[in-house]
Amino acid sequence: MREAKSMFMPRKLLEEKLQNILKEDVEKGDVTTSLLIPPESVAEAEVIAKEDGVIAGLEEAEILAESLGLKVKRTVSDGEKIKKGKVLMKISGETRTILTVERTLLNIVSRMSGIATATRKLVEKAKKAGFKVRVACTRKVAPGLLYLDKKAVLIGGGDTHRLCLDDMILIKDNHIAVVGSIEKAVKTAKEKASFSKKVEVEVTRVEDAVKAVKAGADIIMFDNFKPEQVEKAVKKLKEMGFYGKVLLEASGGITANNFLEYASKGVNIVSLGELTDSVKALDISLEIRKIRMER
Repeated sequence: MREAKSMFMPRKLLEEKLQNILKEDVEKGDVTTSLLIPPESVAEAEVIAKEDGVIAGLEEAEILAESLGLKVKRTVSDGEKIKKGKVLMKISGETRTILTVERTLLNIVSRMSGIATATRKLVEKAKKAGFKVRVACTRKVAPGLLYLDKKAVLIGGGDTHRLCLDDMILIKDNHIAVVGSIEKAVKTAKEKASFSKKVEVEVTRVEDAVKAVKAGADIIMFDNFKPEQVEKAVKKLKEMGFYGKVLLEASGGITANNFLEYASKGVNIVSLGELTDSVKALDISLEIRKIRMER
């Protein structure tokens, strides 16, 4: 099985994060299950893919299920490409618990798999076209799911970009508006920040990209540039001898449909909000296969 790139969080912390997601759904209990299912009922269930895709979130599903006393056996690994009908994992234990955790578990796997699938398609599209660019996400994630959304991008072969606000210095238009200029913003950041922090500047004009590079920025983000504007900016930086000395990112208004137009313009990174803010979840279901009563 293919071993996917992944992120790490101590199991107990991840358990707590996942259980908080479950608590939002459970509230004061699962009234339907408590009325219909006897406490002595024990079940075996399968989690099944109902369409092709790249799987992500099985580690989280396993940790959540096991934290509730269920037994889990994964039959595929996160990062694997699977076909419709593939059994992803088997779960056994109290029927009541399986039914109560079902939707939360499926939501996690479906969403993360949808993100991983969309990311993998773009990574493979760029590779096939011969473009050496990183496919990155943004911070446009579902509230409370930043870790899971970003991890799904990584499993799909993409780049997480900033994991959170303390990950990197990213000077945006509103920062510049308050500080007064790109030059002053970069100078202040470089003077005050740790040597370990890279400085990225969001620019909306070619001339601003030049200002940011001259000021000492490590990364330039072409924000909402049209492909021809990116091409013009890259050409200008080449003429001035800066190309290859800073990382160049295209972001804003980029979709799967126009992705290659941007990837072909000489940038190092193409970031897309749609990987996480408008993801199509992969269709996955949980089916009860066996039931028995324990006394």
